[in-house]
Amino acid sequence: MADRRLPAYLGPVTLSDDPETRRLSAMRRIEAETGIDEPMIARLVDGFYDRVRADPLIGPVFNQRIRDWGPHLEQMRLFWSSVALMSGAYHGRPMPKHLPLPVDARHFDRWLELFEATARDLCPPAAAEHFIERARRIAESLELGIAGANGVLLAKGERYQRSTESWAPAG
Repeated sequence: MADRRLPAYLGPVTLSDDPETRRLSAMRRIEAETGIDEPMIARLVDGFYDRVRADPLIGPVFNQRIRDWGPHLEQMRLFWSSVALMSGAYHGRPMPKHLPLPVDARHFDRWLELFEATARDLCPPAAAEHFIERARRIAESLELGIAGANGVLLAKGERYQRSTESWAPAG
């Protein structure tokens, strides 16, 4: 298995033909650049969901669906390990779990607001920015998916707003 070296200006990265070797190399690089490790991920996830549960807008969405927070928090730690470190620890499918939720742009904005505040409070700056960048992409992707599942195709820059009008049959 031959390693291919990237040009020096791209940094000390080795491209291997083995995907697992590439993943581990990327994970080590991220850890070195950001300081992110599994204990930091656990602190972030636990601190974030403490805030979520107490939040008047998004807390009810979670609290109505999650009875046992232990397994949910463990899944979220695995998810963020995969997202932030490329650990490959999470094997779930987040989109189908989020599609039936009664959420829109307001909920995603609040989710991001809480996440960003938690990351900045609990993590060093490089780690916080790494987490926040990924959280923004996740929120955008979930919002687009939920909008699409509700028959709304968002153009670039548009946000999904659920109708607040109550439905009544035509009469």
